Amino acid sequence: MACVDIDESEASAVRDFIKNLNSKRDSVVVVEGKKDEAALAGLGFSGKICQFHKFKGLAKFADWASRHKRIILLLDSDRKGAYLTRRIISQLEHRVAIDLSYRRKLIAITRGKIRHVEDLSVYKSSYQ
Repeated sequence: MACVDIDESEASAVRDFIKNLNSKRDSVVVVEGKKDEAALAGLGFSGKICQFHKFKGLAKFADWASRHKRIILLLDSDRKGAYLTRRIISQLEHRVAIDLSYRRKLIAITRGKIRHVEDLSVYKSSYQ
């Protein structure tokens, strides 16, 4: 887990990020695995979430994802996450709306300190 210095404005921005993510009722948030899902849930995320790795392959994931109106990709900001993001986009770009804005917002809020979604759990201690 990342060792990060958290200031109040950053913690507040993460809380707002989660509230905004919760407001997207017509979307499914896609993360890489169960630790990522647990970190979001620990911060109060209550929307629909899906773990990419449960599908055991891009083809099965693409078939599932194409049945949804909008997919919010919230994969890690490491090499593997970037690779998966490119592959998912290439498979789904003409089949479903793909939202990458939350990934970019998260990078901006944490100033690049958080590269793995599971590391968001460090912000849990700043929640009252």
